[in-house]
Amino acid sequence: MAKTSAIEKNKNRTKLVKQYANKRARLKAIAKDRSLSPEEQFAARLKLAELPRNSSKVRIRNRCEMTGRPRAYYRKFKLSRVTLRELASNGQIPGMTKSSW
Repeated sequence: MAKTSAIEKNKNRTKLVKQYANKRARLKAIAKDRSLSPEEQFAARLKLAELPRNSSKVRIRNRCEMTGRPRAYYRKFKLSRVTLRELASNGQIPGMTKSSW
């Protein structure tokens, strides 16, 4: 089980990303628009830099929904490999069986 503080920090980051998504997208579009003057592009980049760091999508860490484990994460199931194997062995994931040969 992951530290509760790490899980909560990640949840707060997710909230911030949702909160600032539209503003961040608008500023990025202005900063990349070549038809605008360089001064306007630079001003947009400065405003983008003023936004909270944790409002950036790349700062969110994929974590297991059950344990909060940050590594060996399967996006399709939103679980870590350890939890996925455990649930699959218990038959709690429909259509998934543990292979043996």
